[in-house]
Amino acid sequence: MAGKKERQRKLAREHYERQQARRGERTHRWRLVGIIVGVCCAVLALGAASYVAFSGNGSKTNAAASATPTATPTAVPTPTPSVSPTPSTVAEPATHCVYTPSGTAARKVGVPPVKPLFKGKAYQATIKTNRGPIVIDLYNNKATCTVNSFLYLASKNYFSNTSCHRLTTSGIYVLQCGDPTGTGSGGPGYKFANENTAGAQYTEGTVAMANAGPGTNGSQFFLVYRNSTTLPANYTLFGKIVGGLGIIQNVAKAGSDNANGSGDGHPKEKVTIESVTFTKA
Repeated sequence: MAGKKERQRKLAREHYERQQARRGERTHRWRLVGIIVGVCCAVLALGAASYVAFSGNGSKTNAAASATPTATPTAVPTPTPSVSPTPSTVAEPATHCVYTPSGTAARKVGVPPVKPLFKGKAYQATIKTNRGPIVIDLYNNKATCTVNSFLYLASKNYFSNTSCHRLTTSGIYVLQCGDPTGTGSGGPGYKFANENTAGAQYTEGTVAMANAGPGTNGSQFFLVYRNSTTLPANYTLFGKIVGGLGIIQNVAKAGSDNANGSGDGHPKEKVTIESVTFTKA
């Protein structure tokens, strides 16, 4: 009997051990399943978060783009539309100027001297028009090469008997002159670098160069008769109107012929430059 009982106990113990082993295997399997499920959830969550992040940024970008206001009024046109690799800016006051051949000269007057003639001196220019004189203080220590070119052209009578071909009365407020052809496409046959544009503001009375991009200045310039805050700082400031501003403002009141669009075209009251003279201030 003892042997039989011992054998039964042994069988019972082995059965119990097999049950425990099966429970352990099941527990291990469920732990593995739990780990796998957890990892999968984490990966899915990370992917979802990434998707939300990128789509969110994209949406914001698109929204910002669609909300961007329309472009500022077109910048003042230039007589020389082509751009070649001339310097875009120069240090001031300049001791040497670079004037690069460009296009066909509206009037053959040659090229200004590369060594500025008017550096370090205060000059004042008088633009005599059919409507009265406009007097300008020139920034020859801030825009040396620009003033050098302007006074050179004036000394050659380049501006004499030319019309101011563009008046803008919407968005920007300028009268543009300096093209003997009166078309807005004429220039002196050379171009040169920008000057005095850092932080430039085109306030009432400003005189600045027209261009088609950095380094494309020629002979065309514009007279600001009212603050024009939408103009970017891309145009060389080379003078300030100190007399005759009211002449331009009266011309502006009469408006333009809208040849280039609403509020932009030839001035209805024609402005003719009869001569440009200058003296030491």
